[in-house]
Amino acid sequence: VPLALEVILAPRWLSESARGAMWITPEEVLLANALWVSERANPYFILQRRKGHGRGGGITGLLVGTLDVVLDSSARVAPYRILHQTGESQIFWNIACGSSRKEITEHWEWLETNLLQTLSIFDNDDDITTFVKGKIQGIIAEENKSGKPQEDEDPGKFREAELKMRKLFGMPEEEKLVNYYPCSYWKGRVPRQGWIYLSVNHLCFYSFLLGKEVSLVVQWTDVTQLDKNATLVFPESIRVSTRGTEHFFSMFLNINETFKLMEQLANIAMRQLLDNESFSADRSLPKPCKTLKNVSALKRDLDARAKNERYRALFRLTQDERLDGHTDCTLWTPFAKMHVVGQMFVSNNYICFASREEDLCQLIIPLREVTIVEKADSSSVLPSPLSISTKNKMTFLFANLKDRDFLVQRISDFLQRTPDSPSTPPSLPPSPPVLGLGEMPQNQHYSPSLPTAKKGLLQIYQQDVPEELGPKVTREKMKEESWNIHFFEFGRGVCMYRTSKTRELVLNGIPESLRGELWLLFSGAQNEMATHTGYYASLVEQAMGKCTLATEEIERDLHRSMPEHHAFQNEMGIAALRRVLTAYAYRNPTIGYCQAMNIVTSVLLLYCTEEEAFWLLVALCERMLPDYYNTRVVGALVDQGVFEELTRECLPLLYEHMQDLGVISTISLSWFLTLFLSVMPFDSAVLLVDCFFYEGIKVIFQVALAVLHANMDQLLSCSDEGEAMTILGRYLDNVVNKQTVSSPIPHLHALLTSGNNPPPEIDVFELIKASYEKFGSLRADVIEQMRFKQRLKVIQSLEDTAKRSVVRAIMTESAFSIEELEELYVLFKAKHIMSCYWGASSTAAERHDPSLPYLEQYRIDSGQFTQLFSALAPWSCGLHTNTLSSRLFRLLDQNKDSLINFKEFVTGLSGMCHGDMTEKLKLLYRLHLPPALCPEEAESALEAAQFFTDDDMPQEEKPKDYKYYLRMWAKEKEPKKESIKDLPRMNQEQFIEMCKTLYNMFSEDPMEQELYHGIATVASLLLRIGEVGKKFTNNGSKKTEVQLPPAVDALQPEREDSSGEGGSGQSLVSKALAEAQLETPPATAAGSDEEAKDDTSVSSYSVVSAGSLQCEDIADDTVLIGCASGDAVDRRRGSVPDADWSITFEQVLASFLTETSLVDYFEKKHDIQSKITACKSLRAVERQISTSSDLDFSLNTH
Repeated sequence: VPLALEVILAPRWLSESARGAMWITPEEVLLANALWVSERANPYFILQRRKGHGRGGGITGLLVGTLDVVLDSSARVAPYRILHQTGESQIFWNIACGSSRKEITEHWEWLETNLLQTLSIFDNDDDITTFVKGKIQGIIAEENKSGKPQEDEDPGKFREAELKMRKLFGMPEEEKLVNYYPCSYWKGRVPRQGWIYLSVNHLCFYSFLLGKEVSLVVQWTDVTQLDKNATLVFPESIRVSTRGTEHFFSMFLNINETFKLMEQLANIAMRQLLDNESFSADRSLPKPCKTLKNVSALKRDLDARAKNERYRALFRLTQDERLDGHTDCTLWTPFAKMHVVGQMFVSNNYICFASREEDLCQLIIPLREVTIVEKADSSSVLPSPLSISTKNKMTFLFANLKDRDFLVQRISDFLQRTPDSPSTPPSLPPSPPVLGLGEMPQNQHYSPSLPTAKKGLLQIYQQDVPEELGPKVTREKMKEESWNIHFFEFGRGVCMYRTSKTRELVLNGIPESLRGELWLLFSGAQNEMATHTGYYASLVEQAMGKCTLATEEIERDLHRSMPEHHAFQNEMGIAALRRVLTAYAYRNPTIGYCQAMNIVTSVLLLYCTEEEAFWLLVALCERMLPDYYNTRVVGALVDQGVFEELTRECLPLLYEHMQDLGVISTISLSWFLTLFLSVMPFDSAVLLVDCFFYEGIKVIFQVALAVLHANMDQLLSCSDEGEAMTILGRYLDNVVNKQTVSSPIPHLHALLTSGNNPPPEIDVFELIKASYEKFGSLRADVIEQMRFKQRLKVIQSLEDTAKRSVVRAIMTESAFSIEELEELYVLFKAKHIMSCYWGASSTAAERHDPSLPYLEQYRIDSGQFTQLFSALAPWSCGLHTNTLSSRLFRLLDQNKDSLINFKEFVTGLSGMCHGDMTEKLKLLYRLHLPPALCPEEAESALEAAQFFTDDDMPQEEKPKDYKYYLRMWAKEKEPKKESIKDLPRMNQEQFIEMCKTLYNMFSEDPMEQELYHGIATVASLLLRIGEVGKKFTNNGSKKTEVQLPPAVDALQPEREDSSGEGGSGQSLVSKALAEAQLETPPATAAGSDEEAKDDTSVSSYSVVSAGSLQCEDIADDTVLIGCASGDAVDRRRGSVPDADWSITFEQVLASFLTETSLVDYFEKKHDIQSKITACKSLRAVERQISTSSDLDFSLNTH
């Protein structure tokens, strides 16, 4: 019986011997030891071997072995298994099986490494078992997901997971899931097994075990740090930090893949914060050539992006280059007479090669240069060879290509799409959309005949070399000869073989005559210039003569750019610099112009023509120094952070000392921004620029570390920041290039700081050599990884600075505390960011303008304002809340762009929460006058202007110049005290709307009955005041207009005479409101039902019919107000309100002061902190109103 029972209960092996060990869905085993031998054990798991396998086993082993052989393969049992047990429990759970000891041991070791430490934390055996079962099931699900796809099932599974994510976390359809993984989330000291969902904009986690639910949503834009680490408590975990909290996730099946994806998504979020680039899927991805595993289109997109970025960075290619594929191969190197192993990369415009061994050989072949691609004959020595010939008579021989025919076909396809050489005929290239390059203007500012269009400024202003420099000239000639030999051996131009020999020549200094050519080659600018013939000339013509903020800054800095150099002491050099900087600012308005660009560009112009200098500047700003020259120099700040981290790793003692002094961040910004050109003598710094164009940013880091290392003893002994900066400044001033053939250019900083005893000179070649010897192990990929970490810190730090600036600017005008303002800003910004990625009525670019003051950068639309108003405003009006928020939005939206900024938002909220009774009533009064009351904003511009003039809120429709903004700024600074007499009169229709709002506002108040009684009394009083006021106004002309049918009357406000005081309120009613109030037959019908209901509870002072009210907003128990006292005429339902009736704000205020309950209600201060806390603690992310309807959403999520 035990044998039969064991055979029945044991998991079927199902021919898994081919797959080796595997996790299995936990199954209960009653007899753990029958037919099995325990080989290893710990408090939670047992590794067992089936008797009859391996050595020994006796008669039982023979019996079992025979049984296993006799049974068919589908019933065989795996010879090894792992059981889970807890304490004294007699129940065991089978969680893994395997065909060999080696395979099952791998699973055993995984359990010991990842689970033992974790399980020891639990107090309850049942919790341990539940956790283990959940973990194993998660692993199996992950294996199934990443295993071979079943054509129909797997995509369905991913779709199911996406729908589940949206349902669990309240996400709209716009939120796309990228991937999901099983893992554990640490809540306190207890891990919760569940699933982590990584979407484009959020990190979400969900777990439901033993009735305990854990749900977490983190926006990527809130992440300040991402770390992958292993500690005693957390076995290899990922830490996700936000400003307030840290979240730990562990026990991933593939932690590296998960972490890499998290990094990519956080990077996209930082890019969004930096310049509002929201994520958009790449539609131009090549189709997969084979069925992929269960990978979402977005995951594939992100993987392709990562590969593209690495490819472009490796070969210095432009942003529009798309990697089509890569394959292992060998390249015949004629200079070394050997086949080099490496990889071939093919993209839409290039064929590239990189050797497996770094620096052995690199090759870039533009397809525009290719003339012949042919398959050579295979042989045992040279299998699957491919020969590529170029226009400059070079031939490249690749071999060992796996799928040569397919590769040749792809290259042929790309060659067919490659345009002919741009030199014949000279056609204009693709350009930024802002340019109309179809028509070529007459060249007024730039022509190819200009001296600077033909040669660099150094050649134009070349002075005779003094005789004493003779030996240096000889050395320069030797350098030129070395390069000529190199060109002969390795090729010249874009198709040159780049080897370790090339690097050696660069480190020895590029000769001045070749500097421009080689800078263009190594930076990749040569390729861009070759494919964009005529672009620069056209750009200059369009950019010059336009006056912008950038051009003003350029003019200011032109004469500060290397003023000590004779090339920039005359108009020719200055004019060339002006053209290059202005053209670039026009090409890339997001960068425009930034200080330090002038210094770098002036150096480029010394060695290059104008057009070459322009394309080098493009390469620097857009590829080699990313984000360095934007308005907040983010890239330089990021690299400054990387430099600090490198200092901590390489020079720990010095790092601690300099952190105390606060020096590193102060000194290094100018080093990075100007590539040492502003802090080192020109002839020395230009050698670093040589190395930079060849090696990239790692050279700058190396040299910066070498400078600190060389001055370490002095820096450790200095006691303040100033002393440290002086030491480093004097050291850099005395870095000299003893091989230069140019006449020495005085370095201004050196002249000022040399003192009586100038320090010894340092040879720049020795400094470069030392940097490679001590810090040459720096790798570009490690720097990129460090940049990512620092980018999170820097951008979030800048966001915090922006928040503090906004709060400082607004706190004097608001009654909120600093903490409340900061938290309101976070909520407001979150709404703005949601609009960027979940779509809205206007694009993100329209909503975010980095050039504006921080206070006005983020803006939200009406839908988002309604969500914040509902959550935060003290005036909750039930169903009427949305109407009230829309009115407040229109009141705050002073410039009529359907967006409001943070200052306007706080102004509205502050009045409601902290204003006195007069302020609150004034706001309420305004909310029922145009423009707040006109939903369709139908009044003419003239009426709007007229209203705003009355309301002391000036608006101008014409374009505003800087003088206007100066006047506005000056006016803002003046303490303005608005008189209540400035408010316009309110007509009867507007008054009825205000009463409706008040009824809805009081419906949830504890003093509801007293407030209803008070407002009824006040309304009755105000109606009588309005009736009395009619007798003092000249209303003869109005009588005829009131009698007009509603359709005609709706068109009348434009013709009404608004000169009389009594008519001013009615003259401002918009057409839209008139139509809404006077042309609604269905509302009349509804009104009769409401009236019938209300009449039962109406008190003696209710004498108006409901016909003039929009009754759908009124609750069943609402008390309706009369239009007059007892002697008033009973209006028929649906008739127009009295056009002559009006009241002033003073009358409203005086009437409210007669009712104690109303005074108490409006004098009460409201604490917004509790509402902010409730708003922040909402687990589910709120859905955008501008997306699909609720019905659609519910259908999609079920």
